[in-house]
Amino acid sequence: MTNSVFGEVIKVKKFNNGDLEIDFYHDEQITQYRYSNDPGRLGNFPKDLAETLASTLDTNICIEIFFQDDGFPSYLELEQCEDDEEYEDE
Repeated sequence: MTNSVFGEVIKVKKFNNGDLEIDFYHDEQITQYRYSNDPGRLGNFPKDLAETLASTLDTNICIEIFFQDDGFPSYLELEQCEDDEEYEDE
């Protein structure tokens, strides 16, 4: 069974060694995902998925991250976020 989280990127740290740390806001909490050139680090995100996540910072794009049964991320779905302020006026 595949599980997923839906949210948006709120912070990205990129280090000179190529590592990325991504703060992902979902379900009123922040989860940090990481990519590292060092394959021995736990919780590694694949490079292409981490770079895609990082590229959505400061955009109106929401992301759904899908995970395999072993907890390893398998793919992302990107979509325009709903503008909550737009609906508050109605």
